[in-house]
Amino acid sequence: MKAVFYIEYHTVWGENMRLRAMGKNYPMQYTPGDIWKVEIGGLKSGRNFGYRYEVEKDGICVKAEWKSHNIFVPSKAKDAASCNNSHVTCAENAKDTIEVRDFWSDVPEDLPLHSAPFADGVFRTEPGKTWKAAGTAIPVFSLRSEKSFGVGEFCDIRLLADWAAMTGQKVLQLLPVNDTTMTDSWFDSYPYKANSIYALHPQFINLVEAGKEADEEYTELLAELNALPDVDYERVNLYKRTYLRELFARKGKKDLESEGFRKFFEENGYWLMPYAVFCCLRDKYRTADFSLWKGYEKYSEKKARKYCEEYPDEVGVWYFTQYHLHLQLADARAYARSKGVILKGDLPIGISRTSADAWLHPELFNLDSCAGAPPDAFSEDGQNWGLPTYNWEKMSEDDYAWWKERLANMAQYFDAFRIDHLLGFFRIWEIPYGISGGILGHFNPALPYREEELASLGFDMKDKRTALRGTYSGKTRKNTEGMEDVLFVEDRRKGFFHPRISASKTAAYAALPKELQEKFDRIHDDFFYHRHNAFWKGSALSKLPDLLASTGMLVCGEDLGMIPASVPEVMSELRILSLEIQRMPKTVGETFANPAWYPYLSVCTTSTHDMNPLRAWWNEDRQLTRRYWQEVMGKNGDAPEDCTPQVCREIIKAHLDSPAMLTILPLQDWLAMDGELRYGGDPADERINEPSDPDHYWHYRMHLTLEKLVAAGEFNSLVKSMISDSGRD
Repeated sequence: MKAVFYIEYHTVWGENMRLRAMGKNYPMQYTPGDIWKVEIGGLKSGRNFGYRYEVEKDGICVKAEWKSHNIFVPSKAKDAASCNNSHVTCAENAKDTIEVRDFWSDVPEDLPLHSAPFADGVFRTEPGKTWKAAGTAIPVFSLRSEKSFGVGEFCDIRLLADWAAMTGQKVLQLLPVNDTTMTDSWFDSYPYKANSIYALHPQFINLVEAGKEADEEYTELLAELNALPDVDYERVNLYKRTYLRELFARKGKKDLESEGFRKFFEENGYWLMPYAVFCCLRDKYRTADFSLWKGYEKYSEKKARKYCEEYPDEVGVWYFTQYHLHLQLADARAYARSKGVILKGDLPIGISRTSADAWLHPELFNLDSCAGAPPDAFSEDGQNWGLPTYNWEKMSEDDYAWWKERLANMAQYFDAFRIDHLLGFFRIWEIPYGISGGILGHFNPALPYREEELASLGFDMKDKRTALRGTYSGKTRKNTEGMEDVLFVEDRRKGFFHPRISASKTAAYAALPKELQEKFDRIHDDFFYHRHNAFWKGSALSKLPDLLASTGMLVCGEDLGMIPASVPEVMSELRILSLEIQRMPKTVGETFANPAWYPYLSVCTTSTHDMNPLRAWWNEDRQLTRRYWQEVMGKNGDAPEDCTPQVCREIIKAHLDSPAMLTILPLQDWLAMDGELRYGGDPADERINEPSDPDHYWHYRMHLTLEKLVAAGEFNSLVKSMISDSGRD
């Protein structure tokens, strides 16, 4: 079947239109009246055909439609029927051709106010009043209640929602909640390295809610683990796993035969079955590295189903666990919503190379590389996160179905989400697997230079001191000493090279004649600061609009650090809320940002999980604190030694008074406003993560119970009045 597509769109000089479908671009032809046209053959009858229109300039996408079109391809042209925002008819005098006339789909100006929490009536806007809200950020594992078993649990979210509602808050922001079990050790505490993008972490289950009897042994263990100042990750997970196996042996069969589980499996079996087998094989071979699983190195659905038949109980315990986790998190979300409070999730940019996702879909990832960050003022060698990068080209072939399924799964539990490292949708810093640090990385996607082009400028690309070749040879490099002393790094496409970042510090650069040094400087500066601006914007626009349009969740982006100019442009076009932090200003030359100048479409906060909370930051650098005290707070003299409750109140008031749509503060900073409720030990103990430490133990737990927090009447009245006075109630 053929289809002729028409769309009316006014372009400016130099721009053209194209239709994008299944990872391919189809150039369109301009016809009078600003009508663009393209004919596509080979459409399969009886199937849906999804596509969207893009505006391109010099081969790069400069604008994309917000929502894709979707038509049903009939077996006969005469059976064509209009659908969605497309008008489909049979072409005149053509039995096998349909004509499709479309309208351009633009991003709604007030898109965030049409997201799920508004559409479903959890939030309501008032005419003439700017909608703003306040909230709290806290990892689930950090929650503490009288009933939780040594770690925060999904059921604890109900108490947190009670506190949020009584203080006038509307948003609870959580860290990732996916299963990270790889080694059965505290190294698994890192929440951004999951073994499944779908599976929930078993540590968050409340055993009693799942059917466990609170006998004497259980009660004693609960009291012992709950008395610890932090999460004992290994003991908590060992005990929970043991109890879950006992629970499954007692009531698992009945639960898995229930109508509720049947429905759950119907909707989630596509990931649940492979995940369950993955967990069984991980435990059998005592490693999550599936390349070491004899006979199971590559995923086979046939083998997986056979395994389920042979070991139903081993697989069943993972079905049982995930089912109850699902029930408890879904219940927590529903309870929070009933209180006028929503949950905001976190979407990690990466996946683990030893995950069920990589085992199931290796073609979607570049397993010969690692994602990371280039060198900066905080990390001289850059960062290597050890996570594979995405094969975006392959993902585009089915219109990013993997991402859409991932977002749909999140939407079961969350009404808003934060995109971790939003920059990763524009480009990622990619490092060949086996190379430590981040110096020998490069951007992907990128516009590397051809070998011939660099040779014509005088660079001998055959010289090992000039270029590092074969970086994606598949060989693991244990000794990388001396490899950094080069000017260029080869791309995964042979014959293309990237300038090595900060190469001016190398001996190879020092050995160049001055003329070549100047040439290299020009190449380096153009490559890292100018060459890619439009290209990376096109990269993001080829992915983000369709992905974000597929979910009703409110979208927020983590856009901190040195980012290209195209990032705020795209965020503005797609109405993605930015992240604003006073001590990480986005204006060059500023030491501190002014919350009063934040944009409306933003999330305002005092700190993140990767930073010291307010009180600990106050003690980091006395000179900086003095500047903040005098320049930001307008005080005279030296800053107090301690960030007193009164100082914390003033700082938080300035953030609440910000024009930002959302002010979401860490729980530690809310509590810092009260001299009795605040943590009595070293404020640095309240830090959740230290990014410079790749082996950081994520085990922070709030020092008081949620029950005590809910009962703190005077403090809660203070929070409520501050939020109300700021217009966020």
